Amino acid sequence: QVQLVESGGGLVQAGGSLRLSCAASGRTLSTYTMAWFRQAPGKEREFVASRWTGGRTDYSDFGKGRFTISRDNGKNTAYLQMNNLLSEDTAVYYCAARAKMLGSYEYWGQGTQVTVSS
Repeated sequence: QVQLVESGGGLVQAGGSLRLSCAASGRTLSTYTMAWFRQAPGKEREFVASRWTGGRTDYSDFGKGRFTISRDNGKNTAYLQMNNLLSEDTAVYYCAARAKMLGSYEYWGQGTQVTVSS
């Protein structure tokens, strides 16, 4: 069982930056694919970025060039660095993990709110 706890959200002006953290307990993250998702009010949850165990990263179109996903296996923590934030990035951001290479994510955090003011 993996427990995930996000932090680092908050209020930021458009053009600013935030770094979200996802601290894991229960299992080591090094064997899991990690991902970030987000959900804006009235919208479905959408994929933001993922980082596979081998180092491969994938990004949504809106995240390419602005967001960077990383992980520190020693700290058992994943990160999402977000730069040049836009008002449309306002959402609750969720960290997720899966043990298998493909398929759905098994473990989810409780989410952290990111609000970008224009």
